[in-house]
Parts: sequence; C-alpha cells; structure tokens
Amino acid sequence: MGRLKGRKLRKSLRYQINLRIFLSAICILLLGGSVSIWQARNAINDEVASSVKLAVQLIELSYENNTARSLNNRAWITQLGSLSALNAIRHLNIQLKKRSGKVVNLVKQNYLDEQQEIPPRWFIKLVGSSYPHTEYPFISADDQQIILTIQPNPLDEITEVWRETVVYFISLLLFTLLAFITVNLAFNRSLKSIEQIVGGLKAIEKGNYQYQLPEFNTLEYDSIANAINHMTAELRLAQQENSALTKHLLDIQDKERQHLAQELHDELGQSLTAIKVMAVTAGHPKSDTVKITQSISGICDHLIQVVRSMMYQLHPLILTELGLKAALDNMLKQWQERNPDLSVSLKCSASIDTLPQEVTIHMFRVVQECLTNIVRHAAAQHVLIELNIKHKQIYLGVKDDGQGCDMEKIKSGFGLRGMRERITMLGGELKVSSQKQQGMTIMARIPQ
Repeated sequence: MGRLKGRKLRKSLRYQINLRIFLSAICILLLGGSVSIWQARNAINDEVASSVKLAVQLIELSYENNTARSLNNRAWITQLGSLSALNAIRHLNIQLKKRSGKVVNLVKQNYLDEQQEIPPRWFIKLVGSSYPHTEYPFISADDQQIILTIQPNPLDEITEVWRETVVYFISLLLFTLLAFITVNLAFNRSLKSIEQIVGGLKAIEKGNYQYQLPEFNTLEYDSIANAINHMTAELRLAQQENSALTKHLLDIQDKERQHLAQELHDELGQSLTAIKVMAVTAGHPKSDTVKITQSISGICDHLIQVVRSMMYQLHPLILTELGLKAALDNMLKQWQERNPDLSVSLKCSASIDTLPQEVTIHMFRVVQECLTNIVRHAAAQHVLIELNIKHKQIYLGVKDDGQGCDMEKIKSGFGLRGMRERITMLGGELKVSSQKQQGMTIMARIPQ
C-alpha cells in the first residue's frame, strides 16, 4: 500500500521541470517587482525634490529682479506666470496666496492626456509617498505679503513608471511562456528517446535479446543505448552458452544412462543369467557342487566390483562417509594408477571436511573436471592442487606445467563452462589463466 501511494505521488519529469520554471518566474517577478518599485520610489522622490528646488530658484531669481526694478505686485505675478522656464517644470502645482486670501495659480500641470490611463491606486500608493507642500513668504515692491505655495504632483512620473512596469512584466511573461514552449519542445524529443529506451528494456525483460536500440542524436541517450545494446549482446551470448551447456549436459546424461544400461545388460544381466544356470545345474544329483559354488562366488565378486564402479561414477560414497579430503586422495590415487607418468600433489587443510555437502560435491566435480582436461589436453607431468579456507573464503587452485592454450579458444569449451557454472552457483568466482608452453592455472574463490 505504501509503495502504491509512493508511486502515485511521483510526478513526470515534464511536470517537475515546468513547475520549477513557473516557480522561478514567480520569484523573478516578485524580486524584479520589488526592485522596480524601490527604484521607482527613489527616482520619483529625486525628481520631485529636483523640481521643487528648481522652482524655488526660479521664483527667487524673479523676485530679486522684481525688487530691483521696483515693479508692483500685479506686474511681478504676471511676469512670474508667463515665465517659460517655470512652466516647463514638471510634477508641481505652484500658487501665490495674498493676504486677502486670494489664490493665484501659476503652474498646474499633470502632463496627462485625456485618453491616458491613470495608474491603479495600489500602484500609486506603492511608488508614491507623502509630499508636503512648501510655503515661501515674500514682500512685494508695494509692501504686500505674498505666500508662495509649491505642492508636488508626481502623477505624470508615476504614470511613466507604471507604463515601464507593465512593459517589464509583459516581457517577463512572454519570456516565461517562451521558456515553457522551448522546454516542452526539447522534452518532447527527449521523452520520445526515453520511451524508446524504456520500450527496449521491457523487450529485454521479456527475454527478447535480439532487440537493438537505434542511434540517438543526443550524446547521453546514445551512450545509454550503446550500453544497453552491449548488455543485450552479452545476455544473448550468455543465453546461447547456457543453451549449449544445457544441451551438452543433457547429451552427457543420455550417454551416462546409455552406458549404465549397457553395463547393467552386459555385466549384471549376463552374470545373473550365469548364476541362474549354475543354480539349476547344481540341482542335478551328478553335478559338481563345489566347482559350481566357486564359480558363483567368483561371479558375485565380479558383480560387486561392477556395482561399486557404477556407484562411484554416480556418486562417490567415500565423499559422504569420509569427507572431501579423503575423496580427493582416493580420486588422485586412481588417476595416478591410470596415468603413471603424471605426478599429482594435493595440499588440503583439515577444515575442508567441515564444508556443507552441497559445496563438497561441487568442489569434487570441479577438481575431477580439471584432471580430466589435464590428462586429455595438457600433456603435463606435474599437477598441484591446493584447497584451503582463509578469512571465511574457500580457495581452490589447480596448476599444471602442460603445454597451455589460447584463452580465446578455451572459452568455448564445455568443461570450463561447467566448472564456472558450479562455482557461480555457490556464489563464487572462477579465473583461468594460461599461456602456450607455460601451463594453466585455475583459481576459484567461494564465500563460506
């Protein structure tokens, strides 16, 4: 249940990449928006402060000229209202307030067209700030007190910032959309390659080792495909070797059965028939009972030897009764009797007899196969067999001084395959090394 739930929570690679792009775009939007608003506030504050300072300087200059020329109040106000430099100043509402309370608007500009969109209130609150109005008292030439009021009005600047911000966010959205499209187009191609690879693995899983992945334009996918194709070729080769080994073992099994049947027919059948004939003959009054008895005894001794030989071929009883070391000694003695020119030495520790029965029979058969190959192909004079246990590892080494062979040719032999299969079944590893005219060494390591 937990595994099924875990699988449901897994998302596709496309979904994960798109989600990360979307989250990155959101973070960029938030960060960029914050920086833009911070810069806009500073820019508006600097612009407004500069405009106020410039307006004050122009008005003070005009006032000094008015004082010097002794113009009356009305003439100075008229001259101030017509001043082009003052009218060119943005973001300000400039008023003159007389003692009588009358207000004269010198400049009132928003620089906004009638069709121009006013920014949202929330944006104005974010980028704007409180701009206190500034009052400057003046004494005109006719000794009247006049208060100059400058009120900042940065709405036109905020509108420009709003336009720039809208363009920025639209550009970022278009960039994000373009990134989504580009990534998805790239992933469509990549996912098709992944689907081909997954399909190939499923075919291999079902035992179709003839399947080969095509070449891919992407280097990484092509490397994966080459590795899978190499693995498939190795599995196909192993399957062919296993099939050939199985067929060889079946052939050996059939030959052994045929040999046993022939032995039973030739030896047991004929001997039992002879015993039966002698037993019938012994029933006659004139038969030589002593001679018949001796003949039957001789035939029984022969049958015992035949049965022992057949039992040893099927399974050496000495291996079960006395252990691996005694079974190896007995086998080596028989080999030397049949091959007097071959000297075989055995170095075996006593702890070998503590191994499980499954391990001992496989080790016995591996040594037996090694000796068979040496006698048939090596033309060796000396053979050294070492079998011991060290650090919870079973080590087997068989070394001869024969003519050696080419390692590429020996890999195709059924004897080596059979030995390798036995060692592999025990969880071990078999290594074979050989050079021409320098003999052969077979090393096996098996975890205890």
